[in-house]
Amino acid sequence: MKKTSSLAGLLQSGLIFSFVNFLTGLGNLAFQAVVVKHLPGDGQYGDANSAISGFLPLLSLASLVATFAITHYIAHFHTMKDHDRLQGLILGCRKFLFRLTVVGSILVVIVIKPLSNFFNYNENVMLVTMLCALLGLWSAYVTALCQGLSWFKRLALIGFLSMVLRMAFGIGVTLRWPTAETMVLATAFSLLANLIILFWRKDLKLPGKPVSPWGREFVHYLVVSAACVVGSYCFMQGDYLIAKKFLPNGDNDAYNVARQLAGALPTTVAPLLTVFFTSRSGSRGGSALAEQMKLIGIYVVGLLTGAGLLYLLREFCVWVIWRKRSPEAEMMIGQLALPMVFIGLLQAVAYWALASRWSRITLLYGALGGLYWLVLFLRGRSVETLLPTMCLATGTALMILFLAWFITMRRHRPASQT
Repeated sequence: MKKTSSLAGLLQSGLIFSFVNFLTGLGNLAFQAVVVKHLPGDGQYGDANSAISGFLPLLSLASLVATFAITHYIAHFHTMKDHDRLQGLILGCRKFLFRLTVVGSILVVIVIKPLSNFFNYNENVMLVTMLCALLGLWSAYVTALCQGLSWFKRLALIGFLSMVLRMAFGIGVTLRWPTAETMVLATAFSLLANLIILFWRKDLKLPGKPVSPWGREFVHYLVVSAACVVGSYCFMQGDYLIAKKFLPNGDNDAYNVARQLAGALPTTVAPLLTVFFTSRSGSRGGSALAEQMKLIGIYVVGLLTGAGLLYLLREFCVWVIWRKRSPEAEMMIGQLALPMVFIGLLQAVAYWALASRWSRITLLYGALGGLYWLVLFLRGRSVETLLPTMCLATGTALMILFLAWFITMRRHRPASQT
């Protein structure tokens, strides 16, 4: 009875997390709708949005790698009730983050100018973006704790509070000084929502003596996680930097509006993958597998339904953000919806492989992501070549990865049922 209840709670957590995340996403789109019409029409929206959605994730790749690995092992130790190694992992992460923050601050000073020149960013925008990356280190730690311990409702609350803080900063500061820098700074301010974790610090006090979990197995999983994170970045955010480097300011603004809306498709249903990853990291067989399959099924249905609605309502959605008609952005949404569906399905397969410790599939995903970004860099020099290339490349990558996953799934089926 207890096991059945926990499985039902898994599905419930996924749905609640997704619903709150949907409201959070609407709030973030409302922030853009409020701010964008006050920004000068000289490409500043494109600069700010590509910095937040493209360059910031690039700076955060290392912390995302750690987040996946730590989430996996927190979930594993928590399921096994291995409090000693769980406590050792949590304490070790805190010490490591303090050191990483100091080193990261030094690196900011060194790399800010060359990176600004290469991607054609204003140095002030780059400085604020790097501040976001430093705050994001601690945000990643909080995310790993909440995911690994199955605190999905608390994680949803943090995301919602972050949106509220971003909106408040946007109304109080960005509207008074409408620049790309203040729009990015609103994102940095929103990360302060993670401080709410201090109210739950008593829940992190565990029995037993801390034992370091570091070993060959953990390091190997970090490497595999790195492949997953790099692949996800290349598929989900890498095109922002391609557009920033090669597209003119007007086209870049329109592309960022369309891309922000199309990118919401996998982002909105991503909480279901988060719950799935945590569950599969702790258990990969029996009744748990059936509930995990339900989560994936709901994820796919949500992804496809969202794509259809976005395509039908693309004119209205563009007007909501930009407060004007933009045939260019509307056309781009029509061409971006399908690649975003492919990318969402690619992520689902990659999360399944990473949680299952299928290293070869995860490494293949990372390689496909890197190859995808390289193809975009070589061919995506204009809107006319970028969008068709994205569709063809993501579709091809999905077929390759799904075939590899299917073959591996058949080989592991007897083990998963034991």
